[in-house]
Amino acid sequence: MATQEFKAWSVVTASTVSFTVCFMIWMMFAVIGIPIKQMLGLNETQFGLLIAMPVLTGSLIRLPMGMWTDKFGGRIVFFILMLSTVIPIWLISRATEYWHFLVLSLFVGVAGGSFTVGIAYCARWFPKNRQGLAMGIFGAGNTGSAVTKLVAPLIVVAYGWTAVPQAYAGLMLVTAILFWFFTFSDKSHLVSSSVSVKEQLSVLKDPRVWRYSQYYSIVFGGYVALALWMTKYYIAEYGFDLKLAALLAACFSLPGGILRALGGYFSDRFGAHTVTWWVLWISLACLFFLSYPPTDLTINTIRGPANFHLGLGPVSFTIIMFTMGVAFAVGKASVFKYIADDYPKNIGVISGVVGLAGGLGGFLMPIMFGALVDLTGVRSSAFMLMFGVVWTSLMWMYFTEVRPLHAEQEMKRVSTQSK
Repeated sequence: MATQEFKAWSVVTASTVSFTVCFMIWMMFAVIGIPIKQMLGLNETQFGLLIAMPVLTGSLIRLPMGMWTDKFGGRIVFFILMLSTVIPIWLISRATEYWHFLVLSLFVGVAGGSFTVGIAYCARWFPKNRQGLAMGIFGAGNTGSAVTKLVAPLIVVAYGWTAVPQAYAGLMLVTAILFWFFTFSDKSHLVSSSVSVKEQLSVLKDPRVWRYSQYYSIVFGGYVALALWMTKYYIAEYGFDLKLAALLAACFSLPGGILRALGGYFSDRFGAHTVTWWVLWISLACLFFLSYPPTDLTINTIRGPANFHLGLGPVSFTIIMFTMGVAFAVGKASVFKYIADDYPKNIGVISGVVGLAGGLGGFLMPIMFGALVDLTGVRSSAFMLMFGVVWTSLMWMYFTEVRPLHAEQEMKRVSTQSK
């Protein structure tokens, strides 16, 4: 008979591997979308819609997936979710029209709902003081984005883009089977069957849920959007080929997944509020430099015109993207630490709501990126948009968390002095 500790770590390990594969598939259009764009002659907005479509389904399904996880358990929900995507993934290799890809990508996007299922499934196997670490380890499955950027270009070059969905369909089937054999169920983790859907959704009235959703739309939604966009950005901005562009894009995606466990550790130790506050400030600083478009200046001096070029080269650009990837990784864990602390009884529903908001950010932003490039002709406009979103979140956090916290501390100080 397996011990509870063994079961807990087996669940986390199997779930993390499965989530990594799901994320690989969820992000595959970041690579295969580029040859598809050339094949169909798509503009930037159409390309943005193409790569974002899987994210739409993966976002919208997160809330019901979270509710089902609370009701039926993560093991069965995760298993069925993975099996349901195998055929749509394979059919992508047979698609020939733009609408074919859009429709099939909606079905493939179900894989993105795996996050909400796994985060609630894993958290319940651990005590509160270790939930941040457990959720952080599971969240490291975001590295599937980087794995796709490393593996898929090699497959495209060797066998053509159609081989990617064929290989991924087989991988998903094998992963689902292995997941079933290495995971467990515990009826004590389920909510009461008497709890209605209306009662589960009553959390939507809590303003904290919307605030956490806003934070997550940056650290996860922004991560997904940039993970989808960066390969294309490197090709267009610096003239790199697909393999090199995908490799450099992975410098952002990889820390965004692997270091999520570190974010869970920091959140357990220093608190979700402190960690998230610093994550947003670091992200804002990175986006300030990324937003500045390449500029040529001519200054008339006493010795004649002096020409200057301002802009980020590929090395400095990649370093800043890497730094922001680290910040996003930590932030993804810290936001879910808020949830584990504030809503221990219905993690599935809350993570579904927050995950939906983050996923919608990942869906909308690539489309907006493409539209902004088509309208302005400035590629860094994508980062300008994100700068505004992060600034809005910082102000929201300041007025709802930082100022009340400072006021409370001041009242305690005054009360102590008056005694």
